[in-house]
Amino acid sequence: MVINDEARQSAQKSHLFMLRVWLEDLGNGQMDWRGKVQHVNGGEVRYFRDWRALESFVEWKVLKNDANGVYIDEDSKSDNEPL
Repeated sequence: MVINDEARQSAQKSHLFMLRVWLEDLGNGQMDWRGKVQHVNGGEVRYFRDWRALESFVEWKVLKNDANGVYIDEDSKSDNEPL
């Protein structure tokens, strides 16, 4: 199978995450949400207890590299530029 440059660049701009959330019994009638997120492309896994931790991980993985493998500095991007 031959992959052209356009297909390769498109694949590099795409990220796949697997998310699992569950309600954990803390005892004494207390329950709390827990989660696990895996970046399928790279295999990294993070466990989290709040949505901000999940959001931070996903944002870090998506913004870490652009299609050319160069770090994206969010402060230098304008609001109308695509990710």
